[in-house]
Amino acid sequence: MRHQAIRWGLILSLLLVAYLIYSAGLRGTFLFDDFANLPALGATGPVDTWPAFWRYITSGEADPTGRPLALLSFLIDAHNWPAEPYPFKRTNLLLHLLNGVLLAWLLRRLGRLLPAVAANSAGVDAQTHSARGRVLLRVDMAAILGTAFWLLHPLFVSTTLYVIQREAMLPATCALIGLILWLDGRERLQRGHWRLGACVLLLGAGGFELLGVLAKANGLLLPLYILLIEYLLLRPSQPVQSKLPLSIAAVRVYRGVLLWFVWLPAALIVGYLLIQGWHGLTQGLGPLRPWTLGQRLLTEPRILLDYLRLLWLPQPFTSGLFNDQIQVSTSLFAPTSTLPSMLGMFGLLALAGWLRRRFPAVALAILFFFAGQLMESSTIALELYYEHRNYVPAMLMFWPLALWLCGISQAGRLHGTDDASPTVLPALHSAESLPVLKPLMALLMLAGLSWMTHANSTLWGDATNQALLWARLNPDSPRAQASAAQEDMSNGHPKLAIARLLPLLQTQPTQVQLALNLLGARCMMGGVSEDDISKAKTAMETTRDPGGLLIGWSERAISIATSGSCRGFDLSMLQHLIGRGMTNPYFNAGRRQDVLHILGNIALAQRHGDLALQDFNAGLDQDVRISAALDQAAELGAAGYPQLGLQHLAHYDSVRADETAPGVGMPRIHAWVLQHQHYWSNELASLRATLNEDSRHQISNP
Repeated sequence: MRHQAIRWGLILSLLLVAYLIYSAGLRGTFLFDDFANLPALGATGPVDTWPAFWRYITSGEADPTGRPLALLSFLIDAHNWPAEPYPFKRTNLLLHLLNGVLLAWLLRRLGRLLPAVAANSAGVDAQTHSARGRVLLRVDMAAILGTAFWLLHPLFVSTTLYVIQREAMLPATCALIGLILWLDGRERLQRGHWRLGACVLLLGAGGFELLGVLAKANGLLLPLYILLIEYLLLRPSQPVQSKLPLSIAAVRVYRGVLLWFVWLPAALIVGYLLIQGWHGLTQGLGPLRPWTLGQRLLTEPRILLDYLRLLWLPQPFTSGLFNDQIQVSTSLFAPTSTLPSMLGMFGLLALAGWLRRRFPAVALAILFFFAGQLMESSTIALELYYEHRNYVPAMLMFWPLALWLCGISQAGRLHGTDDASPTVLPALHSAESLPVLKPLMALLMLAGLSWMTHANSTLWGDATNQALLWARLNPDSPRAQASAAQEDMSNGHPKLAIARLLPLLQTQPTQVQLALNLLGARCMMGGVSEDDISKAKTAMETTRDPGGLLIGWSERAISIATSGSCRGFDLSMLQHLIGRGMTNPYFNAGRRQDVLHILGNIALAQRHGDLALQDFNAGLDQDVRISAALDQAAELGAAGYPQLGLQHLAHYDSVRADETAPGVGMPRIHAWVLQHQHYWSNELASLRATLNEDSRHQISNP
């Protein structure tokens, strides 16, 4: 009971400290991808009815699954958009704390499976039983300490306080619960409870893998984690054996579940990644990425070692969300760190294999890290670098250190074992004999991590200083400099924004975010020059996918051009600038539709309704979507051209047969939900009725 009180007291204290450390960051705002994903909360109205719920929960477009579990979790915080960021960030923090509790639970179970601990689990007298209690308390202390190192690590501030990265945190929750259930089910099988054990195994390996996938695709990696624990810890210390008839049934169940729900999914994951790699190497990645798959594979070892550097040599402030300045490896020797990084990565993998018997916890931590990076840092053409990719892979990273600090041997025999008495629990160093240096080291490390995490959390609570610091830490990042320039302008310092943007634009002329923000800063100074416009045209013609930047920027730009407050920045110039996007070879149909949509809005600002209709029709032809048709028809009606809005809807009717079918997975389910609810047909009928009414009113009141 005393040991249990100590354990719970330490865990609750850790959670309280973590909450207080992170609390300063809860005052922060939404950032970047939050604005691309969270508005789905109000895209078809408030989520306050069952039809609205089903429209929302199936609206995800990331991964074939759409990540509905993550979408569901956002309803805890808001049912409509816009919303306040505080509830979202608070829920993220509570989820981080929950993951800490689950991790401590998992490490406690794993600690009891270490060969040095598991080999002495039975056949002891009262004195040795007391010694074993002290051993297990040390194991639990190591679990809590290993959790504390992870929970308080500053690298995970950018995961916890970045709202959308709940999509990375929920798979961690599912993986932890799945692993705990696997260990519990396996233990039940060993005791002969094969029916209940089988259900628990299936729930852990199958059920929580499915839930993890519904939050994010890397939830598929749970089988790999199970296999690592099975063959590094469980098989050496706790094999499932068949001696009695009941045990034979348990072994059969265990082998069946392991084959069909662990080995098979793991093989499918690896096979999928290999197929993706072959496809990317032979057919390329398309215009979206500025690098090839081969270059990505050469670059990722450098990135993985940088992740490890940040994990083991933490610092209070990192590059944060801006990593677009990463230099791509073009060969084994360019840059020069490429080959050493590859050798270092393979060396770590070889080291794990060599240490698997003598130091299984170290081997498990190394292999768990690389398994956790397998999906997002290998053959799938994602962006190269993100800190949140370490959230799950690093969960076991600090456990071996915690075991050492708590005086726990990983394999063979415990410290102080008498080889002549192998059946008697060896006396581990007692608490009094544990070197004072180790507890002191642990406290100093925890204090250092706490200070760095608090400093980083405080930064996340101050959007202005956050943007400016990230710009200093990432001088070659266009995203970081553009974000900082926006903060400069919002604080009334356009000269600082210009000084920040111009040097980088000289070396990276294709970065449209730099060029467009430069125009905004110049307008705050009174006007734009021909050179500024020329730079913007070059960027518009050569930039790769700008995402939603063009649409968001154009709304402000049209307002400035209409007001005449910026010399040289009028609607005619803006029309010519945006039109250069139609010559950009990297723009797909969706981006060309954005360009034509902006041109239509410019025409409306010029009171050229017929030209706006022409642009909107051409844009709809690029990518036939009823949502685009409704938006553009509504804009025509709101601008005073209801009859043209009706003509645009008629054009949609003429081309709707060319509408692209929804993709496999959640997009198809979402389309079915909308069709089943007659959502689009109702919206179309309602808009037509409104436009007809406005048109009649316009005719009767010319």
